[in-house]
Amino acid sequence: MFPVQETLPFEDLREIPTASPWCQRWRERTHSWRHVRDGGFDARHYEVAPLNEAQAEKFVITHHYSGSYPAATQRLALYETSTGERQLSGVAVFGVPVSEAVLTKPLPQLRPYTESLVCLRFVLLNECPGNSESWFLARCFDALLAAGVRGVVSFADPVPRRTASGALVMPGHVGTIYAATNAVYAGRATARTVKLLPDGTVFHDRAAQKIRRQEQGCEYAAAQLTALGAPRLRPGSDPALWLREALTAVGARNLRHRGAHRYVFRLGRTRREREEIELGLPALWPYPKQADAEPAATWAESPA
Repeated sequence: MFPVQETLPFEDLREIPTASPWCQRWRERTHSWRHVRDGGFDARHYEVAPLNEAQAEKFVITHHYSGSYPAATQRLALYETSTGERQLSGVAVFGVPVSEAVLTKPLPQLRPYTESLVCLRFVLLNECPGNSESWFLARCFDALLAAGVRGVVSFADPVPRRTASGALVMPGHVGTIYAATNAVYAGRATARTVKLLPDGTVFHDRAAQKIRRQEQGCEYAAAQLTALGAPRLRPGSDPALWLREALTAVGARNLRHRGAHRYVFRLGRTRREREEIELGLPALWPYPKQADAEPAATWAESPA
């Protein structure tokens, strides 16, 4: 039996303020909130260890709101051990962004993909007590530092998203956990228009590019659309034309996105080691406090 979530004294669409005792949790792609007093975190009952690709992918796809799994190079698990058995309670995935500049722009001194990585997924189940995430993140950074990683970039998506029927699937995040763990706030990523599928997930530009160019992974990207009712891509067909027609067929919508919030962590054994790592972007203040206003999604004649 999972703990009953207390009703929040504020609007669900807003990220909790940085100093708030509320913490976000996930189960089966549905978010909830935990209060730090709910059970309390006891580090003696938890451990962190590497996780294999198959287990990490299954956990992330099952529980993360995106329903997708990224290109990972480091996968770490949070295990709850109070019963004497290891129960998988959280997963952190670090890896490769779509562009090298995602790493070199904020961390120009570090070698991308080896000395610097992106935190791509960070998911804790709703039974994890308050303060679990800060402890888990710190242990992840210890493991990454031991592997030679000196910098981590992470993004928080502040734009709420709904399904075509209006159900909220992602309330918008401002990076409360990153602010609480003293990350450098480095502003927003580039504003863009994203393609929103009927289930509220984003059909990413990189997936569209794979289909147009028939690159590795294009079959998986196309299967996302055929699973929603698009016709299959037939051999010999123009993949760019098929993509436009497929996105129209499934009811993809255009959503204007002002850009995700960017956070930077410099890793080192001492404060001096951390501060010696040069930042390529200015540190901004204050931290963001609330999610963006909910934008309108428009039906595009040519979603591609």
